[in-house]
Amino acid sequence: MKKKISITFVLVAASISNVFAQLPDPGFSVDEKTAIVITDPQNDFLSPEGVTWGVVGKSVTENNTVDNIEALFKIAAEKGITVFVSPHYYYKHDHTWQIEGALEALMHKIGMFDRTDALSTEGFEGSGADWLDNYKKYIEGDNVIVTSPHKVYGPESNDLALQLRKHGYSKVVLAGMSANLCTESHMRDLIESGFEVSVVKDATAAAILPGLDGYQAALVNFRMIASHVFTTKEAVIEINKMDKKPMSAMH
Repeated sequence: MKKKISITFVLVAASISNVFAQLPDPGFSVDEKTAIVITDPQNDFLSPEGVTWGVVGKSVTENNTVDNIEALFKIAAEKGITVFVSPHYYYKHDHTWQIEGALEALMHKIGMFDRTDALSTEGFEGSGADWLDNYKKYIEGDNVIVTSPHKVYGPESNDLALQLRKHGYSKVVLAGMSANLCTESHMRDLIESGFEVSVVKDATAAAILPGLDGYQAALVNFRMIASHVFTTKEAVIEINKMDKKPMSAMH
């Protein structure tokens, strides 16, 4: 009897494994309805001087994240594809929140993404909230739109979805920081809002802590939820197939 149960268990386990091995990949093609979305391309995540480098630096370095994000900015500029940057800022009034999750509390404690005021750029240049220097020439380009800041992880608190719709985009190539937090949360919300979303898995990274690997956690959900998961090289090849610059990107 025990032998029969054991054999049955093995067969069921093998069947389940086979189902997951055959997880569909719907695929993703870049066309005139496609925009690139970059979350948090900011110093506090991507610079060795940033306040989170001690926990994200290993993942950023291993993935070559800084250069891979730049590759997306570069190909977008060359092809005239619109890039939406969804930044993360905290102002003084955000530090008086009475309800916080674990990482929210940590971000406020270490002064992550801090800005003096919503209507002032005083102290912004070179701060943790500022763009990585490598990206500034691209973000200042005519094909880049910076949305209002998101406040926790997802774009529910900013105007990203509105800007995408108002500019006529229904498809998103998603990258940026941090993989299991803002990037994954943007993926989830955009999909729930009806956008077709792909993720560039090595143009992101995440915190690695004892017993907690944010990047590996995100990879599982990227594969299970997004229409397709690209490497940067694959994404650039796909974007390069665009023959014409989308008119909506030409300001």
